[in-house]
Amino acid sequence: MQIIAHRGASGLAPENTLKAIRLALTLGAPAIEIDVQQADGELWVFHDRRLERCTDGHGVLTRQSADYLRGLDAGEGEPIPTLWQVMAAIAGRCELHIELKGSDTAEGVAMLTRRAERDLGFTPAHWLVSSFHHLELARFGRLRPDVRLGALIAHRPLALSPQTQALAPWSLNCDLDFVDQALVHEIHDRGLKILVYTVDDVGDARLLAKWGVDGIFTNHPEQMLKETQMGQNGPDRENKGSQGIKKPEIGR
Repeated sequence: MQIIAHRGASGLAPENTLKAIRLALTLGAPAIEIDVQQADGELWVFHDRRLERCTDGHGVLTRQSADYLRGLDAGEGEPIPTLWQVMAAIAGRCELHIELKGSDTAEGVAMLTRRAERDLGFTPAHWLVSSFHHLELARFGRLRPDVRLGALIAHRPLALSPQTQALAPWSLNCDLDFVDQALVHEIHDRGLKILVYTVDDVGDARLLAKWGVDGIFTNHPEQMLKETQMGQNGPDRENKGSQGIKKPEIGR
């Protein structure tokens, strides 16, 4: 089960900042997930629609100028990074999972992934691009058919929609709250991988691993990587992890 650092090592440093990214690399995370939005012709690594929760700024990110966004404190003196800055910090040392937030992101991300493959040591296999906005994800897929796609879903699917099927995604990225063993088997039977967000409880991680989940997004990669190194198959661990899924404290 792959451990994916959610917004970097966001339990230890401000989310989606270069500090969180570098810390995840130091911890040895095999994959890092970030969120990307477009404003003033630049791609910014930031999750929320509005700036207030994570910065000292105000307003909707996509409506701000690049000069304004560059001057904000995203926590502990860290600025909001651009996608290229994050790519340069990682430089092909682990996978980078990029979530497209909203419109006007597919073309820019496609362009920068190609540039990063040319200049920073990445390959197409380093990327997984995901989104709740499946039309935007489809745009990216047409531009980069060689890159894996992850279809984000926030509720248990009764059946895959025609739009989702048309994406031919590599994975379904699912909310922890509705994942169970039957869903894992169903997704695998479709020939897809299942990645689960956001998993910060070690007992939940053990249970998901037992069910055969392919990867988890976590704010605490330091804990989950340690758990992976210690092994997850001992009888005591299995018993402790079989009491059902706990609701995460921090949502996607």
